[in-house]
Parts: sequence; structure tokens; C-alpha cells
Amino acid sequence: MPAALSVAVHRRDADFVGRGQPPVVLIHGFASSAAEDFHATGWTAGLAAAGVASHAVDLPGHGSAGPIGVDGGCSVPALIARLSAIVDGAAASSGCGAVDVIGYSLGARLAWELPGAGSPVRRMVLGGLSPVEPFAALDPGAVAAAVADPGAAADPLVSMLASMVSAPGRDSESLIRLMAALGERPFSPQAGRPAVPLLAVAGSGDPVAGDAGWVAESVPGARVLSVPGDHRGALLAPEFREAAIAFLAS
Repeated sequence: MPAALSVAVHRRDADFVGRGQPPVVLIHGFASSAAEDFHATGWTAGLAAAGVASHAVDLPGHGSAGPIGVDGGCSVPALIARLSAIVDGAAASSGCGAVDVIGYSLGARLAWELPGAGSPVRRMVLGGLSPVEPFAALDPGAVAAAVADPGAAADPLVSMLASMVSAPGRDSESLIRLMAALGERPFSPQAGRPAVPLLAVAGSGDPVAGDAGWVAESVPGARVLSVPGDHRGALLAPEFREAAIAFLAS
């Protein structure tokens, strides 16, 4: 039997007892971590200052989570099930019976399916979400070869991803296995559309997410917001954080 996927959860309590708002589960992007996407950027501090507790997840093979093994245990359904268990636990421990979710890039892609999987999600904020699966047409073996020999990659996308997964502190073998799992079950916006209040955010110069208008077309009633920045810069924009906190409090 495949080993369970390893995750890590970093909790930060609210700075004060607020209006009984549910805690927030934060899910970071590919080749990043809870520390990089949410702690260092001020997200968890901003939520705490607004009276909201947070549970920031390190996905398998990222941050302080364990590696992804070679036993075939990594798949999109397994990742969704692992995140659902975290959401269930956060909801139960808070006494609210539900949580809010903020996902960015890969974290947004995985969060998309959580409400449909039966997770007690009240509201969601998704940033930097691509309408197509970037790993669907990618050969993970080519990325692994480019990691071993950076000068050998002719494809710019392969070269870029090889650079990402081999950056200092990255578990390149785990990240390549994750890319393969995501490519085997590509993201489909029509599958598992979230039936909860949703705010979609994209950077005005983000080539990955575009203008996020497709989210409003896929999810009736979804709100869409454009903020300054490219794919990474949008996460750093104070307008994004302020809008997310206000949306979850509304």
C-alpha cells in the first residue's frame, strides 16, 4: 500500500477574539511553501490582526513536509483527500464547523475541488489560478534531465521548471513526481466547480491566470479582482490581502 502523503500545518492564532469568524486554511503554490507564500509576505500576520486564526499547509515535497516517495502514492485525488482531512480537523478544532480557504496558484487549483469533495468550506479566495493544467503536456523526464544537465534543455518551459525545482532548499525529485501526478489528472474548471462564495484574484500582468474572468463564467456569483503584479507579484500586492480579508469577513 502506498505511504500516506506527508504534509505539515503551521497554525497561527488570532491576535484577539473576533466576531466568531472561521479559521482560514492557506495552501501555497508549486515549488514554494507556507513560509514563503504566507508567512514572509504578511498574510498570516494580516489575518491574525483581523482576528482570524490560520492553518498554513506545506504540501507534500514542500517546505517542512516530508518527501513524495516512489511508491505511486501521489495523485490528485490523494492530495485532495489529504487537504480535506486538514480542513475537517481545522473546522472541528475551531468549533465553527467550517473553515475558509485561501489558495494560490497550485494551492488554488487544489482548493477548487475541496467543496465538491465534501469539505466544510464556507468561502474561498483563489489567486493566480490557471484555467488550464500547465503540467498536462509536460514530460517530467525532460525536466529531470534538465536538472541533471541545465544546458541540455531546448524547451524554455522545461528549462524554467528545472530551475524552479532545483533551486536551493527544493526537493527536486518530489516536485518532479508531483508534476507527473498533476499531468496525469489535469485541472478541468468544469469538474468539481465550487458551490461556495468565491473571490478570484489575478495579477494584471499574470500570464498564467490571465484576467481570471473565466472563473466568473464557470462559477455563478463569483467575484473577480485584478491587482498589480505578475504571477508572483500579485501575491505580494496589499490590495489582494486586503480584499481577501474583507471578502471573508463579509
